[in-house]
Amino acid sequence: MPLFGRKKNDEKVHSKYSFKDVLGTGAFSEVVLAENKQTKEKFAIKCIDKRAVKGKEKSLENEIAILQKVEHPNIVKLIELYDSKTHLYLIMELVTGGELFDRIVQKGSYTERDASVLIKQVLEAVGYLHDIGIVHRDLKPENLLYYSPADDSKIMISDFGLSHMDDGTAMATACGTPGYVAPEVLAQEPYGKEVDCWSIGVISYILLCGYPPFYDEDDTELFAQIMRAAYEFDSPYWDDISDSAKDFINGLMCKIVKRRVSCLQALRHPWISGGEALTKNIHESVSNQMKKNFAKKKWKQAYNAAVVIRRLKQLGIIAASPGIKSSSNASNGQTKQRRS
Repeated sequence: MPLFGRKKNDEKVHSKYSFKDVLGTGAFSEVVLAENKQTKEKFAIKCIDKRAVKGKEKSLENEIAILQKVEHPNIVKLIELYDSKTHLYLIMELVTGGELFDRIVQKGSYTERDASVLIKQVLEAVGYLHDIGIVHRDLKPENLLYYSPADDSKIMISDFGLSHMDDGTAMATACGTPGYVAPEVLAQEPYGKEVDCWSIGVISYILLCGYPPFYDEDDTELFAQIMRAAYEFDSPYWDDISDSAKDFINGLMCKIVKRRVSCLQALRHPWISGGEALTKNIHESVSNQMKKNFAKKKWKQAYNAAVVIRRLKQLGIIAASPGIKSSSNASNGQTKQRRS
């Protein structure tokens, strides 16, 4: 039965959980800290106003169906669901460790090995998703959270609002967050799970230098850079980073989809599995760059790539893009990034 056909009472969720502080708000939802009245265990409850999602019911049902299907130690878990006449209540596992970049900045020491351990967890979780036919489609630092404040806390993937369950057909919907979205999405070509691998490559790049591989104040130029796969390993920021790490990133951020490595292949790379990640402390350089580049509101926003694609079409950029010479690695020096 469709979710929106059920009529449970609001009282049922309130009889089981004590609602406490508001943790965050969105366009049509509010996330509240709650406590199970019997066990005293704490959860995050996503309260979705049905009136605000009229016309988007199918998308919401898709997200919930995905959350109900997945169970992995590095993916935020949906515990249970309550459906009332006016609201949906998603009882979610509570994740308290904070966002990925915030934690790295706060660290006293940070190495390639630390980044490798983080990315291995992401690859395992995303590989699991791909194995069960789910493509996340919006992997980015804001959706990578630490489970707890502990130094050895695991990393968790959250937010499946743009995720897709494989139905045997190639995807074509333009979605994702600018800066992390794969070239084939921007070129409006049919695409598959490889888009997640590209995004993991972008995240890996940032984890090792503190700034994004593609950057421009003008979204049109930003997207043109991505479609050319025009990124570099700039000196001096990459001078102390291993060749193995660079090779790992090149495999994920490969413009030619058929040559892009899968999650399983990436897990076998020696930078992940073979002990080639260096242990030199790179915290000062990386954290300084993160503070400079990710304090900008623009990179904190989760706006949809489809908006920019419409602009690119109006400007004729999409039609012209197939003729732009591209690179599958970091060699052509056409990126425009601001670092100081």
